[in-house]
Amino acid sequence: MLSIEKYQEEFVAYLEEYATIKEPENLYIPIQYILGLGGKRLRPVLTLMTAEIFNSDYKKALDAALSIEVFHNFSLVHDDIMDDAPLRRGQETVHEKWDINRGILSGDAMLIMAYQLFENYEANTFQALARLFSKTAIEVCEGQQYDVDFETRNDVTIPEYLKMIEYKTAVLVGAAMKMGAIVANASEADQNSIYEFGRHLGVAFQLQDDYLDAFGNPETFGKQVGGDIIENKKTYLYLKALEFSSKEDQLKLRDLFNTTPKNNDAKISIAKQIFNTSGASNVTQEEIKNYTNKAFLVLESLDISEEKKTLLYDFGTDLMNRNV
Repeated sequence: MLSIEKYQEEFVAYLEEYATIKEPENLYIPIQYILGLGGKRLRPVLTLMTAEIFNSDYKKALDAALSIEVFHNFSLVHDDIMDDAPLRRGQETVHEKWDINRGILSGDAMLIMAYQLFENYEANTFQALARLFSKTAIEVCEGQQYDVDFETRNDVTIPEYLKMIEYKTAVLVGAAMKMGAIVANASEADQNSIYEFGRHLGVAFQLQDDYLDAFGNPETFGKQVGGDIIENKKTYLYLKALEFSSKEDQLKLRDLFNTTPKNNDAKISIAKQIFNTSGASNVTQEEIKNYTNKAFLVLESLDISEEKKTLLYDFGTDLMNRNV
């Protein structure tokens, strides 16, 4: 088994070899740009690591890992257009650097490229990867639609929100791990268990992302801090703040999230104050721990060594404590 950093290095080297500029350049330059912006490379690292956990050479999983990363970045390009986001990983978003049309088309190409990578596997593996990928991709789209719908709704519930982040984020983490297991020819039971581990970890990851969106350091977070507040997103923080706040603060929060004020800094400041005074920020951090622990419980059912279970446990712990 390699270290997380070594998996990242190996994957980035493979990605750089893949992300070459072809004709027409105006299609492929934005693709190379978004794939080169860095990021945590969480999902492809999980694919490579899972392949080795189930006793395969991680190199056999490089194309599956690349597919996950290309798809993830495709979704980011289109999400940024929908959110009118100015920054991604601290740099200009694709549609800001070029224009919306190039963002849409380059994103479309990336979705097709993600599927093409499965062609490098033999038939049974190709079929299993493509089936999982198709299921996951449509769930990610459903999650994105829920996210958009929630912006204009005032009656979003906690279960609805958790379902949204499961589809939008967590299923892709689960799929990344299951793809590694598929490439390694792991048993169906282990494939399903590692998927559940990743899914629970993915929910924790998104809750942490929501928390950092409000309370993270803009220099390390890589996105506009307070972006969810500006966009009126009904995050776990927001919903818990409504649940625990005084009537006065409930009204204030609802008003904030139903308007587009001229001063976004003031909106962010007031919302964060209510998140803190209501206790919502603390409850969100507890829920991050809760979903991380759900992932850890799944480890008991995996047919792998204790050493490998410890590796997965340490990875989940690091993820829960991240600040970027």
